[in-house]
Amino acid sequence: MRIRTALAVTAAAAGTLAAVATAPAQATEYSSALKIKAVQYDAPGRDSNSCSSGNTKNEYLTIKNYSSGTTVNLKGYVVKDATGNKFTFPANHYLEPGDSVKLRGGRGTDSDAGNVAYRQNCNFIWNNDKDSIYLYKSSGARADVHSYTKSANDRDGNGYITYHG
Repeated sequence: MRIRTALAVTAAAAGTLAAVATAPAQATEYSSALKIKAVQYDAPGRDSNSCSSGNTKNEYLTIKNYSSGTTVNLKGYVVKDATGNKFTFPANHYLEPGDSVKLRGGRGTDSDAGNVAYRQNCNFIWNNDKDSIYLYKSSGARADVHSYTKSANDRDGNGYITYHG
């Protein structure tokens, strides 16, 4: 996948054009308390999306509330990938400041106390070689985005990448 860049062009006083440095899409910081903390994009073991015996529960996205004083309700937040596969948090799920939630594949019971939510879908969402992860607020505004490639971002090859410390 190509990393998208933004190019700003300004007119200089002499009438010539000068290009301003480009920045990858994932470098943009959004004003959101919730951010993508990590992704286990390649579930350990052989990929199997069988609901009864597969390993989609081992593919997960960690979303963290980086706010120092605001509790955030995930209801209506959307997570999606580069091709448009998406999940919308259908119910109230509250993240206190500093809390995180693991959004897992597969079927299961969501738990505020256990900080886990399930996509209720046994298909994998993240590609094992490269993908983009988008997090949108319930208002539709973008909260965070990260692109990865296995070769560039997963130096130890364990299928897990962290963002935002």
